[in-house]
Formats: sequence, C-alpha cells, structure tokens
Amino acid sequence: MPTPSQRIATLTGAGDDGWEIFYRARAMKAAGHDVLELTIGEHDIGTAPAILDEMHRAARAGHTGYAAVPGIAPLRATVAARLTARHGQAYGPENILIVPGGQAGLFAAHHAACDQGDRALLIDPYYATYPGTIRAVGALPQPVAAKSEDGFQPDLAGLRAAAPGARSLLINSPNNPTGAVYSEASLRGIAAIAHDHDLWVIADEVYDTQVWDGHHQPIASLPGMAARTLTVGSLSKSHAMTGSRLGWVCGPVETIAQMINLATHTTYGVPGYIQEAGLFALNLGPEAEAAVAAPFNRRRDMLMGRIAGHASLRAIPPQGAMYVMLDIRATGLSGDDFAARLLDAEQVAVMPGESFGRAAAGHVRVALTLPDDIFVTAITRLIGFAERLAT
Repeated sequence: MPTPSQRIATLTGAGDDGWEIFYRARAMKAAGHDVLELTIGEHDIGTAPAILDEMHRAARAGHTGYAAVPGIAPLRATVAARLTARHGQAYGPENILIVPGGQAGLFAAHHAACDQGDRALLIDPYYATYPGTIRAVGALPQPVAAKSEDGFQPDLAGLRAAAPGARSLLINSPNNPTGAVYSEASLRGIAAIAHDHDLWVIADEVYDTQVWDGHHQPIASLPGMAARTLTVGSLSKSHAMTGSRLGWVCGPVETIAQMINLATHTTYGVPGYIQEAGLFALNLGPEAEAAVAAPFNRRRDMLMGRIAGHASLRAIPPQGAMYVMLDIRATGLSGDDFAARLLDAEQVAVMPGESFGRAAAGHVRVALTLPDDIFVTAITRLIGFAERLAT
C-alpha cells in the first residue's frame, strides 16, 4: 500500500492540531453531558432568515450549476467597493477573487506568495490552522512571538530580525485568539519591514467588523502596501455565515489573475446560490453587521467585570474579535492542563493557549459565543474553578 505524501503527513508539524479539548467536549455532548462550550468562533445565532430566504430563492431560480470561478460579477464589484471605502485604494472587480471561506483564501494567498521551501513569517499566538496552511503550500512557517504583557501587539524587533530571506508575513487584526487590534505604530512598523525585505503581507481581516476599542486600520491602506498585500476577508463572522463558506482575496490585478488559475485547478469556484446570498447580505449594510457583532462586545464587558479582583486570573483586554485570552499561570497549571481539568470538573470547555502557539502557553481562550445567561453560568464556573486552584 502506498504511503501518504510527506507534505500531508507532516501538515500539523508535531502530529496534532491542538484541538483535543474541542473534540472531547463534542464527544461528551454527544454522550448526553451538558457541556458549556466556549471553544470555537461560532455565533449563538444562526444566519439571518432574510439571507437564507435569498439563498433559497437563488437556488430555486437555477443558480445551482457551475458559477464563474473568480466569482459572480456583482459580488466581485460589491466586495471591491467595500474594500475601496475601507482601504482608501481604488479597487475593481479584477482585484477580487471569491473563495470558499477565509481558510481557502489563506491557502490561495500563500500559494501566490510562497514557493517550495520559502520561509513564511507569522505572529505567535496565531489561529491554529496557520502553520498547517503554510506547510500545505510547501513553505516553512516561522513564528515570531508577541507577548501577553504587551497586549499581544507584534514584536517589531523580532519580526525585523526574522525577515531577511523570508517571503511572506501573515498578520491577523483584529486577532484570533488574542483580541488584539494592531496599533498604527505596529502596522507602520510591519509595513516598513515588508518594504525593506520585499515581503508579501497576507492580511487576515475576517474580524474587521468586530472592533471594540480604537479602530481597525487595514495595512493595505498604508503608503505602498496595496501592491504587496493580499487581504483575506469573509462573511463568516460579519454575517454569521460560517457554514456558507464565502470569502474573498483582494490583491494586485496580476496576482489575482494567477490565483484564478489556482482556483480553476482546486475549488472551481463557489456555488452561485451562496454567492447570491452573500451579495444580498453585504447589501444589508453596516447596521446588520453591527447587530451581529454587538453580543460579543456585551459579553466581553460581562467577562471583564466578573474577572476583576480575582487574583487567579488575568484577562488581556480584547480590543476586538469574539474572544478573551485569560492568563491562568497563577493557578500553577498550563493552559492544556487547566482546560482539561476545567472540562472534567465543571463541564465548561475552553481552548488551551498552547493550541495557538508557544507565546500563549499558560493562557486559555474563551469564546464569547453562548447566550448571555448561559455565558454567565460558564464564566462563574470557570472563575470558581480557578479560585479553588489558587488557594
């Protein structure tokens, strides 16, 4: 029997993907346990009925065959207009490739940026799939740690030291898992490093509608950066459309043209009825996006208020996204051990910081994704567990 390729066999590096707690929590729920999940970034609401109605209408109207591989023209134009307004850059449909979700966009962007054996920089902590995505295109992930004590802002000195000879830098602001929104100083520093070392910047901006403090500045809006930035976005978080798998990559026209070739040989586009629903969703306007985002800001404040005064836990104040990172080192446990024991003792599931890189060791990530009353119950159990450990 042939063996799998080394590329796929080593996709997760050390041999696991860091999601054991999530899988175990799901297995416990399937077995009938009342587990309160604060793990993945899944909204506690479904996709808006009006969006689903449009999806149904489009499917019934016959948009179930092959759609244009780059994306349907009205959706590409609408995404281009959206990003033109946000980036202050003049984009057209030719700058946009529609992809089946942000994850597919990251895969395509790294294919465009990196050749076999190239070093691809990323900031640690990182979303759990980032290193595997880089390995999947034959590149070599090189994490550069950001510090909890610095609010997980990028370490510019560390990035500059790692940049010589690298090919790309992946950034994510607002950030998963930390909730950090990169400051203007951080972004300008990254831009300078990219210019000095001729790096592609791959900007994961799927949380750009979830900003609680300050404002989100797209790095492509900085001078000279649109020509070396591939911006990945999606409707998963902004419109609670995680399962619809609809996103985009925005970049230079010549590069997007090559990425369309990649899409032709991989995904072959996104179903037309999904794209029609996405177009409808974007045209609902910012009020609809704000309504989807509002519960996460509210629950962030609820959590921060309840954590205050408890020496066993330190919350790193999130400026955006749908998560809070908790420093649990005062309990004497690693993030892995804390999460495992919390699940067993309290039937509350959180993600260990170690799932997101070495810089998040000794932390856990709490997703703000349960209805308010159940969320309070889960947080109360988590705090009580931590306090018992610290006494």
